Amino acid sequence: MELTKYEKEARCIVDAEVIGESDWVELQRNLEATIPVYDKINNFATFGQVKRWRKKVRNILPREGKILEIGCGPGSFAEDVVGRDFFCLDPIPQMLKIAKPRVNEKRQKRGDLPVSFYEGTAENLPFKDNYFDAICTLFSFRDWYDKRKGLEESLRVLKSGGMIVIIDPAKINKVHGVLGRLWMKYWVGTYARLICKQKNHPWKWLTKTYMSFGTTNKYIRMLEEEGFQNVSGKVIFPGMATIWKGNAP
Repeated sequence: MELTKYEKEARCIVDAEVIGESDWVELQRNLEATIPVYDKINNFATFGQVKRWRKKVRNILPREGKILEIGCGPGSFAEDVVGRDFFCLDPIPQMLKIAKPRVNEKRQKRGDLPVSFYEGTAENLPFKDNYFDAICTLFSFRDWYDKRKGLEESLRVLKSGGMIVIIDPAKINKVHGVLGRLWMKYWVGTYARLICKQKNHPWKWLTKTYMSFGTTNKYIRMLEEEGFQNVSGKVIFPGMATIWKGNAP
């Protein structure tokens, strides 16, 4: 059956809350293409601050209980999570293929138990209700195809009082958003072209999803509207990222 004009437009939408089906599929294809240079470009884009931000999230997460990372990518965060009962989820099979040996070989050397890896999306978590003590997502939230549905699912699988921690590029207001867009498009984009050795490099999607991403306060409100309590959002130095926190009731 041929799609209506409305259905075609809906499948292509990219805004602060949803990513249309066709664009989301294209985004996943581009994210997979970033794997060989994922860490190198992230470090360049943030002047190395991404390592400090990841450490900040690790320090926020509880020391005990089950913890889920949504959108684990190639394992850049999970490899340095020490001791916790940790679970990783990502929708891209190739990301999981890279992440699993990278993370578990490092954990084995430390004497930690292996991480459990799952293929799936934030909007359809393959876990039972009230299962996790904490959920984290690092630079993945803006790529969820339905952020409200993903938060609803996160709330479902969290235990009462369980924590969610989100970190993603900051956008304080429109002016800050314009500056961030220029930074992504020209500074990061130029470097990505050199590293990837192609004009149409996959990092262009970083700019596209940042452009459509909402403000810090937008997602504070969204977390509260979806049922989270004690919600906060803090822009962290040097103003390039925000950490949101909240608890399940």
